Amino acid sequence: MSTKLYKALFFAIGVVTLVYMMYVMGFAAIWQSITQTGVWFLPVVGSWLVIYVLNALAFYAVIQEPQVPETHRPFGQVLRITIAGYAINYITPFVALGGEPYRIMELKPALGVRKASSSVILYSLMHMFSHIIFWLVSIVLIVAFLPLTDLMLWGCGILLVVGLALGYWFIRVYKKGFTVSTVRLLEKLPLVGRKARALSQEKAETLLEIDHQIRILYADRKPRFYASLLLEFVGRVVGCLEIYFVARALNLNMSVVESLIVSSGSSLFANLIFFFPMQLGTREGGLALALRWIGFPAASGVFIGVVMRIREFVWILIGLALLRVARSKPVPQPAELITNE
Repeated sequence: MSTKLYKALFFAIGVVTLVYMMYVMGFAAIWQSITQTGVWFLPVVGSWLVIYVLNALAFYAVIQEPQVPETHRPFGQVLRITIAGYAINYITPFVALGGEPYRIMELKPALGVRKASSSVILYSLMHMFSHIIFWLVSIVLIVAFLPLTDLMLWGCGILLVVGLALGYWFIRVYKKGFTVSTVRLLEKLPLVGRKARALSQEKAETLLEIDHQIRILYADRKPRFYASLLLEFVGRVVGCLEIYFVARALNLNMSVVESLIVSSGSSLFANLIFFFPMQLGTREGGLALALRWIGFPAASGVFIGVVMRIREFVWILIGLALLRVARSKPVPQPAELITNE
């Protein structure tokens, strides 16, 4: 599918999905929530501009190789691709990965399919890895600041072990690659096994090159690896501020640390049920549970979730608008970066 057709398809899907979700929520309820949040709604929306800039800087650190001038993409382009990609992810069910093919298609003319694919895969892995680290830090804060029963301590201990195991798996992926082993695993599964074998045979060289690019980031570009990871982690922390801002609007005496705990707890619950577009219903439940856990009214979680969803509506609109922005013309690149596929 061409990039132009892909963008047009997701623009149409995005508009229909967004209008439907706003209709289900109710336009009057949306406006009432905005007015009830008051001036705090502006920093709620604005905080995500900061987050997207941090995400784009992390993505840029993955893409750029100082010794390869062709990888020096304009930061504005990377920011646009980042925001539009997340807008697509918001409306995509089943793991919310619709934005990744879009990012690859946008970068492919300038970087080639291998470099574009490896950069997008690396950034997606970095985004998920930072989430694991964020959860691990949150567990430490929960144990340090909240009164816990023995059962809660056991739960935190189990989550800590699971988080450390996932962190170890991510490091192994950065050291050994990801695509070849994933395709080999898919070959053993029913229904998709035949297509996976065909892909492995047809794109063997490309898959090996993508894994090579993944290994290079961790082995030879460690400063950029850690810079990208730090930027993504800081973005996670900044994301807690929207909960803090809405809590202020509700006159809840919530600290920044408590907002971080609420954010991590609700995101853990939402990510356990990952196949709903925009995490419909799961986020509000997670917020209500997390707020009740730290001593705030559970009902406030529903309102915070509604405001967060309205913020998503705003950024989906912005992302869909950016989908309509014509990309710059590709420039001729060295043969080793471009593959005619």
